[in-house]
Amino acid sequence: MDKHKPSDEMIKDLDNVLSKLNAMEIVASDEFQKNSIKIQRALVEGQMHSVNEFQHLKKAIDLLTLQLFDVQNKINNSS
Repeated sequence: MDKHKPSDEMIKDLDNVLSKLNAMEIVASDEFQKNSIKIQRALVEGQMHSVNEFQHLKKAIDLLTLQLFDVQNKINNSS
């Protein structure tokens, strides 16, 4: 099973896809192509947002874990 890419690399890749979509939109010749690109852009931007939100959740869990260890140490030291 392949390892997941680091989030920074994922964001960079998604940003590159977004740049390509912008270029494709410029040369799109009809409404179908333009609408397809808009849908793809929305999906890529949503994926970028999800990766960023996941990073925030990881940081929050880390901070919460540190707080739990702090409380556990205080309980153990007061006993």
